[in-house]
Amino acid sequence: MGVVNVQNVTKQFGGQIVLAGVSLEIAPRDCVGLVGTNGAGKTTLFRIMAGEIPADTGTVTVSRGIDIGYLPQEHASASDRTLHEEVGRAFDELLAMEAKLHDLADRMAAAHDSPAVDDLMAAYDRLHTRFEVAGGHSFEARLNEILGGLGFTEADQAKPMSQLSGGQRCRASLARLLLEDKTFLLLDEPTNHLDIDATRWLEKYLARHEGPIVVISHDRYMLDRICNRIVEVERGRANSFAGNYTRYAETKGLMKLTQEREFEKDKAFIEKERAFIAKHISGQRTKEAQGRRTRLERRLASGEFVTEQTTTHKSAALGFAEANNSSSTALRCDDVTIGYGEIQLARNLNFQLAPAERFAITGPNGTGKTTFLKSLLGEIDLLAGEFQFAPRLTIGYYAQNEEPEDPKRLVLEELRKAYPALTEQKARNILASFLFRGDDVFKPIGALSGGEQSRVRLAKLILSNPDVLILDEPTNHLDIPSREKLEEALLSFNGTIVTVSHDRYFLDQIAQRLLMLRPDKYGIYQGGYTEYLRETEEKERAATNAKAKPKPKKPKKDKSKTNRKKASPYDALSIARLEEMVLEKEIKLAELQEKFGDQKICKDSDLLAELKEDVEAVTRELADVDKAWQQRAAQ
Repeated sequence: MGVVNVQNVTKQFGGQIVLAGVSLEIAPRDCVGLVGTNGAGKTTLFRIMAGEIPADTGTVTVSRGIDIGYLPQEHASASDRTLHEEVGRAFDELLAMEAKLHDLADRMAAAHDSPAVDDLMAAYDRLHTRFEVAGGHSFEARLNEILGGLGFTEADQAKPMSQLSGGQRCRASLARLLLEDKTFLLLDEPTNHLDIDATRWLEKYLARHEGPIVVISHDRYMLDRICNRIVEVERGRANSFAGNYTRYAETKGLMKLTQEREFEKDKAFIEKERAFIAKHISGQRTKEAQGRRTRLERRLASGEFVTEQTTTHKSAALGFAEANNSSSTALRCDDVTIGYGEIQLARNLNFQLAPAERFAITGPNGTGKTTFLKSLLGEIDLLAGEFQFAPRLTIGYYAQNEEPEDPKRLVLEELRKAYPALTEQKARNILASFLFRGDDVFKPIGALSGGEQSRVRLAKLILSNPDVLILDEPTNHLDIPSREKLEEALLSFNGTIVTVSHDRYFLDQIAQRLLMLRPDKYGIYQGGYTEYLRETEEKERAATNAKAKPKPKKPKKDKSKTNRKKASPYDALSIARLEEMVLEKEIKLAELQEKFGDQKICKDSDLLAELKEDVEAVTRELADVDKAWQQRAAQ
C-alpha cells in the first residue's frame, strides 16, 4: 500500500483529454521520475496531486502524516524582502519561538527576585525544549548550507528578491521548499537554472531525503542517479517502469521491437484468414469459412492481436551534410586568456582539436563558458593568446537564448529569408521534419515557445552545411526525444564540434574530450562528464585517505567510578560569567553559520564536513552553558 495513491484520475481542458484514467501508487521511499513529451500532462498530474486543481473523475489519497511540498516551474514573487528573509520564511515558527525565548529571558532578568520567576523559568524550559527539538540552534546553519549549495553567495542573501533574476528566484523557491522539510516532494524541473555543481549538490541532498519524491525533469543524468522508477505519461495514460532512466529507455526499446514483430506476425495471420474467408464464404467450404470468420472476429474483439504499430514520439529529424576535414588540425588554442578588461575568467588555455573531434566545455556559472565561445568566434577580444582555425572551414554557431531578429516574421519566412534559394515547398518539407506542419509554418516567431524557437534555429544551422559546429547549450528548451534526436545527428556529423553544455547526459553521449572551467583553474579530461567525475572523485578519495590519521585508543573506563556524579566545569562559575559565556557561544555559533554562505567551503566536501563538526560542537557547548545558567538562575 502506497503512502500516495492516484486512482483512475481523468482531466480535460476545453474538450481535450489530458489524463485518461491515470492510476499511480507511490511507496514510502520511492523516487519516481515522471517523463513524457511536452504537453503530455505531467504538470497537470502534479497540480492534481498537490491539490491545486481538482480531477474531473478519480481520487488522490494521501496517508495521514504525509505533508506535500510542491515546486512549480514558476519562480517566487519579486518582493522587497531579501533573499535571506524570503527563504527564511520556511522557519517562521522557529523564529517566533526564538523571539518568545528572548522575551522570556528579559522578563526573568527583570523579575529575578520576584515569585513570578519560577513560572517564567518553567515556561522558558518548556519552550526551549521545543525549540531545540525543532532544530532551533541549527536552522541558520541549514539555511546557509542550502543557499550555498544552490549557488548563492553571502552577498546574494542581502539582495531584495526584486533585484534577483528569474532563475535566481526559481532557486530561492527550491531552497525554501527544501528547508520546509516536507515529507512528499513534487518537483517540476528542479534543475532548471542550476549550474552543474548545484545540480550535483541537489542530487546528493535528494538522495538523503527520507520521504517519497516525484520529479519531472529533462535531466536524464539526474533521473539515472536518484530514481528507482520511471513513470511515462503518454496519450493520457501513465505506465510504470522499474529502475532508472537508462533502464527505462532500454526496456522501452525492447517493448517497441517486440510489439513491431507481433504486429507484423498478427497482420500476416489476419490477412491470410480474411483471404481464406473471402475465397470460400460462398463456395463448398462455406461453413468452415463462417466458423473461421466467427473465431477471427472474437479474437479481434478480445484484443488478442496487436493491430496498431508502435507510435514514435514526434521529434525533429536532423541530418548534417558532409564536412571538410582536409586539414590535420581543425583548431589550435595557444596560451589563451579570456575575460573582460581587468577580469580574467580563464588563463593560459592550451589545446588543439583534430578534424571531426567532439570537444565539450562545462563548469559552474560565471566561469566563462559562453565568453569562451564568443572569444572563439571573435565577438570578444582575447586578453592574451590566439585561436587559429584551419583555412577554408565554414562555421555554424548556435547561440543560447538568441532573440529573433523580427518576432513578427512567420516561421516559413524566417527560413526563406536565411536561404532565399529555397522554394516554398522545399522550405515546408524541411520545417515538417522539425515538427512544423500545416498552419504551424505561419506562426510568428515571437509567439513560439523556447523549444520551438530552438528547432527553427537548428533547422537554419543544418542548412548552413558547416564544417565546424559551435553550440551554446543546444539542449536547452528541448524535450527528451528531441535531445536524443539531436545527439543522433551530432554523432553522425563528420565535422568538428565545440559545445558548451550543463546537460551531463548529453556530455556523456557527445564529448570525446571535456574542458572543465572553474574559477582560477581549468582541466581537460578524456571522455564525458562521468569520466571526469570518476577521475576527480578518485583524487578526492586519495587526498582524504592521505589526511586520515589513526584514531587514538580510548582509555579503559574505571568501573569503580561509573556511579560517581560527574562534576560540571561550570559549577564554580558565577551566574554573571555564565551569562557572558552564553553570549560568547551564540556569537561564535553565528560566525560559524555565516561560513555556510562561502562558496569555497560549500563546494569542498572536507571543509564542509569540518564546518559542520564545529557547528555541532559549539551548539552542544551552548546548550550545556545555557542549562547551567538556567539552573543557577533558578536557585
